[in-house]
Amino acid sequence: MRHRKKSKIFAKQNRLSRSVLKNQAVSLILHEHILTTKVKASALRQTVERLVTTAKNQNLTARRRLIAYLPKMGAVQKLMEELAPRYLNRQGGYTRVIKVGQRKGDGAPVSKIEFV
Repeated sequence: MRHRKKSKIFAKQNRLSRSVLKNQAVSLILHEHILTTKVKASALRQTVERLVTTAKNQNLTARRRLIAYLPKMGAVQKLMEELAPRYLNRQGGYTRVIKVGQRKGDGAPVSKIEFV
């Protein structure tokens, strides 16, 4: 049964889907918008919202949690110094997902995810 399971599984191996989410989270934080498939964008949205909420605490524990999750230190610095202060007065809803169309090669639905 699928009760209380929050994220979708992209591949058969859960390791790969976690790795994809981490790397896409880093790309989104550094570039502030990326193009990806609709399913990956919705899962990435949940992940990034949690990361921004953690970064808003602005303490050493929050920084260490972000360092443990994100593979690049530059993404942690940008999240703590630029993005978290930007959304300090906002209670969630830091990202938006916009439908772009379909990918030419396989017809997968493509969405753009960006920070508000």
